[in-house]
Amino acid sequence: MNLIDFLPFLGGLSFFLFGMDIMSENLERLAGSRLEQRLKQITASPLRGFCLGVLITLAIQSSSAVTVMLVGLVNSGIMTFGQSVSLIFGTNVGTTVTAWIFGLSGINSDVVWLQLLKPAHFSPILAFIGILLRIISKKEKTKTLGTVFIGFAVLIFGMNLMSDTVKPLSESPMFPEILSKLNSPLLGLLFGIVTTAILQSSSASVGVLQAFSLTGSMTMGFVIPIIMGQNIGTCITSILSSIGTSTQAKRVSVMHLLVNVLGTAMWFPLYLIVDAFLAPAILQSNATAFHIAVSHTLFNLANTAILLPIRNLLVRCVEKWLPSTPSIADTESIVFLDERLYHTPSAALTACTTAASRMAELSCSSVDMALCLLSSLRSVPEKKVKYTAEAIRNTEKETDIFEDRLGNYLVTIAAQSHSEHDSQTLTKLLRVIGDFERLGDHAEKLADAAEEIKEKGLRLSDDVSDELENIMTALTEILELTLTAYCNDDTETAKAVEPLEQVIDGLVAQSRLNHITRLKQGHCSLDAGFILSDILQQFERISDHCSNIAVAVIETKNKSFQAHRYLHDLQLSDPLFRHRVNAYTKKYNKQ
Repeated sequence: MNLIDFLPFLGGLSFFLFGMDIMSENLERLAGSRLEQRLKQITASPLRGFCLGVLITLAIQSSSAVTVMLVGLVNSGIMTFGQSVSLIFGTNVGTTVTAWIFGLSGINSDVVWLQLLKPAHFSPILAFIGILLRIISKKEKTKTLGTVFIGFAVLIFGMNLMSDTVKPLSESPMFPEILSKLNSPLLGLLFGIVTTAILQSSSASVGVLQAFSLTGSMTMGFVIPIIMGQNIGTCITSILSSIGTSTQAKRVSVMHLLVNVLGTAMWFPLYLIVDAFLAPAILQSNATAFHIAVSHTLFNLANTAILLPIRNLLVRCVEKWLPSTPSIADTESIVFLDERLYHTPSAALTACTTAASRMAELSCSSVDMALCLLSSLRSVPEKKVKYTAEAIRNTEKETDIFEDRLGNYLVTIAAQSHSEHDSQTLTKLLRVIGDFERLGDHAEKLADAAEEIKEKGLRLSDDVSDELENIMTALTEILELTLTAYCNDDTETAKAVEPLEQVIDGLVAQSRLNHITRLKQGHCSLDAGFILSDILQQFERISDHCSNIAVAVIETKNKSFQAHRYLHDLQLSDPLFRHRVNAYTKKYNKQ
């Protein structure tokens, strides 16, 4: 076999890797919200975590992508190192399914439906269906499914091209001679490690091995050490992805490597003993694509059966080898979004959603602190206040950092294609982070107003203080409703925000009229009047931003983003809206 004869194999490998990449990327996109929901089901149960790892790997057909995702999720603080361990075992088993699909190529039967099970026969059908879906359908989800089919067909085409290229090797007297020289378990182990590390995909390296098995010149004794090596070689992707991450994230890649090295360390010596002293006939039998798929799965299942029950011991070992040390990602007290998740939009949006929820809590907390600071002005001057203006300003700076980092991260994600659910989530996040940031701004302005009142020795009359206390009680309630609605994605709670916002607007308007009356009667100083006007303006804007956030939650669920039309229809036609307005009016109208 000369260089020219080898070129089709190189082309086949290229098509194979390209098809796998296309299929994996679009399966990941197709999983979309399901992937996010699965990640939210992370549990301390080893068995559930294992099953979740298998499901996610089946969903996106790439253990490398899943392990890189785990590194990114742990690095972003969404998942703990301990939670990721069971998923690692699941990815090792889930990735073996690809080999089973290739293993169907060995079916020999005259029965038509059995022949159709061969990838070479059903992949052209999938390619044709995929093209039709891409051309005819207008739905993005259906087009993505079509791309998955096309990617799979390209993958199988590459597999067949590699197989056709290596088949003539079976007739070459040199090929068995070369294999005999390489027929060393240790060399096979190293070969599996190196080739998989280069391809950065155990599925790809197993597929290449299955293609060579069609020559009929490889024995099971030859391929088993290679399969063991392939399990170690696939760890290179997670190791590379963990460079520059937090200690917790590095532990994920080390655990991935440890599990696969321990698996090989357990079974490789046993294989050598069995081969040397027993020499069973099965090790001398020809290896087929089906046999390789079975061996790959059994090897990973055996590793899981032994190592998963002692996962806590493995966790302690890794934690001892990699003790917690200060790093940028570990000590980041505000927000950290891992760029490794860019290639997994659903996981990246999960990270953004978690960060946005923290931002929501921070923003509402800053407003609550500002309201408490204003309330403290009625207390005895010597009494120590619970919150300070400086603390509120520091919190506002944190919300600014949230908006900046989340905004830049979301813009990068927005440049990619998404599932319908992910696109809606992205739109909601881009809409609400500005409102959360503005809540922090208004909290800071309220803190400035409180400081000015104290520094100038101004005194608000009891009537003014009562009015402000009443509005602040309503603001506290609308903030609680908004935070609950957003963090829990609760549309029913969100629907209660807009009626209360209208009542707060009415309370603010009435307070302004009362203030004008007091000015005319000389019951209020001009300085106090200016500050009061500013405070009322901040109150009104805070309730407006709460309304914007609640509407974004509702519209995301309704898959419609027309806020003005929604509010107009709500106010005109919803009897529950009017009922809530009347109830809040009765509750807070104390004039």
